[in-house]
Amino acid sequence: MTDSLSDILGGRRGALDATAPPLAFAAGYLVSDNRIGWGAAVALLTAAVVAIIRVTRGERVTAVVGSSTAVVVGAIVALHTGRGEDFFLVQLLSNIGSALAWAVSVLIRWPLLGVVVGTLLGQKTRWRRDPQLLRAYSRASWVWVFGQYTLRTVIYGALWLAGNVTALAIARVVLSWPLVAVVVAASAAVLARSLPEGHPGIRHPRIPQPAAKP
Repeated sequence: MTDSLSDILGGRRGALDATAPPLAFAAGYLVSDNRIGWGAAVALLTAAVVAIIRVTRGERVTAVVGSSTAVVVGAIVALHTGRGEDFFLVQLLSNIGSALAWAVSVLIRWPLLGVVVGTLLGQKTRWRRDPQLLRAYSRASWVWVFGQYTLRTVIYGALWLAGNVTALAIARVVLSWPLVAVVVAASAAVLARSLPEGHPGIRHPRIPQPAAKP
């Protein structure tokens, strides 16, 4: 199930988008003797190159726009505050929001892992009518809450408070695809263990049939 879930969630395709612009910002910032303008310019140029590569390969424009917007906003914030570490503030805040959103989704019985995977598989909300699959998605979603978003929040927050731009850029790389790969594998394992023997799997929700009237 690990490979299946990894393929469904997009695999390594977003790694370049997530890591290249922050590294470019840190490089431009450090080489120019901590000038935010240079760091922002290099990051924006890198984001533009990545966007062009994505578009020429026929990938979704919405994904390209989303990743590019995050870089633009980060650059604007850093230029406004005059603090290099604030380039990464958007990432810190987005992970705080994601941790809260995923946790709440489990508590209200709409686990976001199920929402995302069900949507990508074209199931709409059919997966939610399978009590066993709903329970499995709920358990697996906690892996994303603590193993990804909360972990990132703690590390990014500590480095942001310390004002360490270099360490933030390195953490941005380490906590992108390498961490996502671990979380995908762990959540897939939780999904597999949570489903009873004989269940057809995430691609085939098993919806209970209503009892026949006497």
